[in-house]
Amino acid sequence: MSSDPSTAEMTLPGKERGAIRSWLMDMDGVLVHEQHMIPGADRFLSLLRERELPFLVLTNNSLFTRRDLSARLKTSGLDVPENAIWTSALATARFLGDQRPGGSAFVIGEVGLTTALHAAGYTLTEQDPDYVVVGETRTYSFSRLTQAIRHIVAGARFIATNPDPSGPSTEGPLPATGSLAALISSASGVSPYYVGKPNPLMMRSALNTINGHSESTAMVGDSMKTDIVSGLEAGLETILVLTGVTSPDEVDRFTYRPSRIVSSIADLIPELEASGTEGKVETRSGGRRPRQ
Repeated sequence: MSSDPSTAEMTLPGKERGAIRSWLMDMDGVLVHEQHMIPGADRFLSLLRERELPFLVLTNNSLFTRRDLSARLKTSGLDVPENAIWTSALATARFLGDQRPGGSAFVIGEVGLTTALHAAGYTLTEQDPDYVVVGETRTYSFSRLTQAIRHIVAGARFIATNPDPSGPSTEGPLPATGSLAALISSASGVSPYYVGKPNPLMMRSALNTINGHSESTAMVGDSMKTDIVSGLEAGLETILVLTGVTSPDEVDRFTYRPSRIVSSIADLIPELEASGTEGKVETRSGGRRPRQ
């Protein structure tokens, strides 16, 4: 690996790829940091729209609706339409809708999760639910935790939106879904099924949303433990940016590697600028094909 992180690149052995025709990217650490736009993120998104390349901004955060997140990104200087945002809450709702259409759930979570479940045709109930679904929340209580545990012991299936144990804030880390799910799991003796990253199911549901194909899609993320491994397992090109939680020294500690490492999302702008009006994007790990 190059000692200069801005030029560091790695290609998956034996894996030659063609043009990137669609893009998935994490939000925190890739586009924004503590609600401040990462330089170049606005230009990168603008070029994706100009080139008419499908993209989704992915987040394990299940607190907010698409509309909420679009508004929050706008305050950071980023214009991301609602339909270009994909959350672990939406992936969870789609998963449950596919598994058990018209089911019921006891939910510990906020409006991002409850809205997604309602839209998927789910009934939220306190009595005999098909599932207990846990997402991020700031208002859980001992009473609702007890209810969740008892529903699971009685036979309800246990789902959690994501395994993240903590989340960032300006004051320091906050307990997140993984921590809450661990408490419920310990008390009930049942482990949850996590839908969000690093489960590649999150990537697959995102690909289906934009009609993307794994062979021509890139995942841009800042976390080796979630973004990169889930992208790798879903068969995507994986691009690690160094503007978030992973430092260059940490990369070699993992048993898997990203396809490429760049300093920030701004380093991907020249590829899009060079694509021209024909929508061709030449990657560093493959050839060049016209966009279909």
